[in-house]
Amino acid sequence: MSNQFVVLLVEDSPADIRLTREALAGGRLLHELRVLPDGAQALAFLRREAPFVDAPRPDMVLLDLNLPGRSGLEVLAEIKADPGLARIPVIILSGSDAQMDISMAYDSFANGYITKPVDLDQFIQALKTVEEFWFTFVKLPPGNE
Repeated sequence: MSNQFVVLLVEDSPADIRLTREALAGGRLLHELRVLPDGAQALAFLRREAPFVDAPRPDMVLLDLNLPGRSGLEVLAEIKADPGLARIPVIILSGSDAQMDISMAYDSFANGYITKPVDLDQFIQALKTVEEFWFTFVKLPPGNE
């Protein structure tokens, strides 16, 4: 695996997109951040369906739970049920700290669950920790091209 990574952010809140971009800016590992506002587009991107036939295979998905159309949990379940996508780490980024949401995410095979901190510094630190852990210490299988 190269030392530059592609992350797909599935988020419909412009403010949360901006915060995530800021949190990941200047990281030494992130190569590209792709952003999609809903689950249907995210699944088309991951499956390289039109209009995303030339989309890069992301090394990680950051997924909001509250999306228009399909919920983040539905998207997560579809990703993990697809043998071609199941190995991609999916980290839930949610404003919810409800135990039921956390349990349902892990029951659907999320690789992590982060409650979006209100404080920008905490949010930046949380995403830097995710980036460092997944792209420095964890050994991931080769991408499914």
